[in-house]
Amino acid sequence: MYIMALNCGSSSLKYQIFDADSKKQIVGGNVEKIGSPDSFITQKYPDGKKEKKETPMQNHNDALNVVMGMLRAASVDMNEIRGVGHRVVMGGSKYASSVEITDEVMREIQNWRDLMPLHIPASLMGIESARQMLPNATQVAVFDTAFLQTMPEYAYRYAVPDAWYRELGVRRYGFHGTSHLYVSKRAAVMLGRNAADCNLITMHIGSGASGVAIQGGRAVDTTLGMTPTAGLMMGTRPGDVDAGALLYVMEKLKLSPEQMTKHMNKDSGHVGITKCFADRRDVESNRETNPDCKLSLEMEVHSVKKYIGAFMAELGHVDALVFTAGVGENDDYLRGKFCEGLEELGIKIDADKNARALARLDAGESVISADDSKIKVFMIPTNEEIVIVEDTLGIMNGTYNPNHLMMKYSFSR
Repeated sequence: MYIMALNCGSSSLKYQIFDADSKKQIVGGNVEKIGSPDSFITQKYPDGKKEKKETPMQNHNDALNVVMGMLRAASVDMNEIRGVGHRVVMGGSKYASSVEITDEVMREIQNWRDLMPLHIPASLMGIESARQMLPNATQVAVFDTAFLQTMPEYAYRYAVPDAWYRELGVRRYGFHGTSHLYVSKRAAVMLGRNAADCNLITMHIGSGASGVAIQGGRAVDTTLGMTPTAGLMMGTRPGDVDAGALLYVMEKLKLSPEQMTKHMNKDSGHVGITKCFADRRDVESNRETNPDCKLSLEMEVHSVKKYIGAFMAELGHVDALVFTAGVGENDDYLRGKFCEGLEELGIKIDADKNARALARLDAGESVISADDSKIKVFMIPTNEEIVIVEDTLGIMNGTYNPNHLMMKYSFSR
């Protein structure tokens, strides 16, 4: 029996097929540039083999059809795919755990379309397509926001008119929750403790970025907000910005909400400051010769350090600081800068350990703090797919526990 993990982005689709018994990946791949004439799919195998196929795919339904064809060509029996776990970016305050997808769940997801215009339509189409193509498979929604729903009200509320919250749902939700859940469980294992006994700061830093304060194994605060544009500076998103400044720009430039949404999601962050680079690798490689690149990195470092300090004050006691995702797993330069000057707060990096802890060079979970660091610093490669697979299997066989501290994950204590 197989479980499919499906992640539909605005113009991409990622998929992985797992064996339900061993929970090992059989095959997976990415579809990129959906909606463009040069869209393509790359299928990957555990032995490192890759197959690439260029074919026009106008939407996620087309993309999933191509995926199914590639899987059949790889001798994957479609009848053996008994469960599909979908990463869904927004579950609102209603869903604090993964759920089997019903028509009611689909209607609830649809309600978030206006807030997440780039992600929710793609998720809905992916779910509908999977239901049609795999009618005998259990469809499960794994929400990016679920792990963050343990935040106390004083942390998730904004100081805005109460009616906005009561009638429109204006509040902090946070994202990347599945990643933060996984690395928090693995950090607890590395500490030799149960997750419920750990206070952690987890930093998921990739093209998008977020930090989470975790107290007793539960999320109590996050950098992201109602949308993924708040908090830390990112590749193309700004992080925290004065709302009044945005209103001023909209008025002066006569921008529509749609135009401002594009600027906030696509034209800000590193690409906004450097005017050309969204990828940290490009920004770093030009930092000595391009003053904008140097400034951009300094701004991100300032942003991350500020939140680390804020979360330390909020938690009181911190057992470990965790870095994950593309930058967090592979950029020793930025990790070092993020922790530079925090020695008085108990965070001390070992430069040699940090330099070796690169996931792209097959480094696994690593301790990158110095031996005398009061707070441990970890690099943990994230694995959102295994969370999706185990939640889907749990819902299918009746063993799923919506309280993640009570859920028996294979990767946790």
